Amino acid sequence: MGFDRFGTVSFVSQSKVDKFVDFLDEGKVMGTKCKSCGAKYFPPRNDCAQCLSSDVEWFELTGTGKLATYSKLMYAPSGFEKDLPYRICVVEYPDGVKAFGRISAAISDDDLAIGMDLVAVPIKLSGNQVAYEFRRP
Repeated sequence: MGFDRFGTVSFVSQSKVDKFVDFLDEGKVMGTKCKSCGAKYFPPRNDCAQCLSSDVEWFELTGTGKLATYSKLMYAPSGFEKDLPYRICVVEYPDGVKAFGRISAAISDDDLAIGMDLVAVPIKLSGNQVAYEFRRP
């Protein structure tokens, strides 16, 4: 099994960061850090956009970040129509990581505020799928 278990709909069965799914199964939300220049990525990537190195290591996305921006999606790409509406966001962590993902449905639109504290949490979806979302701490 590979990356095809990630998210509501996965458009790829394999990725250079397949291990991301294994970490979610273990209850960990992980990103990657370039060993050459120190750039951090979340969602993870195997190739550094800064220095083009493929020498990366995993780090756990822990602690609390601040909601930097968000959007409520009323239209979705193919395969995500049943999820509508849903919210996506960027969360900034103190170490400089900017993380992208979905906002938990448990947070109402009225309670969303730029600067609010959020944490990344692994979640189980139907059909043995896994993902992560941002929730209140």
